[in-house]
Amino acid sequence: MPEEQPQQQRNREGGRPPREGRGQPGGGGGDRGGDRGGDRGDRGGGRFGDRGRPEGPPEIELEKLLSDSLYLDNQAHAIVIRMKDMDSGTKSQLRRLYSSVRRAVRAPENERQHEFVMLRARLAYTIARHGLRSLDQIEKLLLQVTRKNDSRGYERFKDLFEAIVAYNE
Repeated sequence: MPEEQPQQQRNREGGRPPREGRGQPGGGGGDRGGDRGGDRGDRGGGRFGDRGRPEGPPEIELEKLLSDSLYLDNQAHAIVIRMKDMDSGTKSQLRRLYSSVRRAVRAPENERQHEFVMLRARLAYTIARHGLRSLDQIEKLLLQVTRKNDSRGYERFKDLFEAIVAYNE
């Protein structure tokens, strides 16, 4: 019976019996990746591609955000446009998050990083709860800012969030 276990697992996971040659060394590639002939173009994303998720805008670069005010403004505009296209989030949700950002920036220096870590948790919850996928970039940027733990980065993050709230009105 040890041979039945992997087949049963594959049936449960894949929803179909395994085909001959799939997933075996030298046996035709497998479900993802491998050379199936023909030029498929540059899809990026490595071996597994993007797994069908819509391609979003590139990540916000923290260093550019710190040094270029126009970059900050452009990123805020892009996020608001994406929000209007993708999400049904309310302005009050955004304002509540912005209040949390302002509170975290005002925290004493020795507690500021902790406040931003907790802010990231609140942001992740809000994104998941309300389906605000357009704010994924903000969550990634918040992680970068928190890891850097620089007061200038915290201020610029607040400025970006303020611009997003303003342009969303």
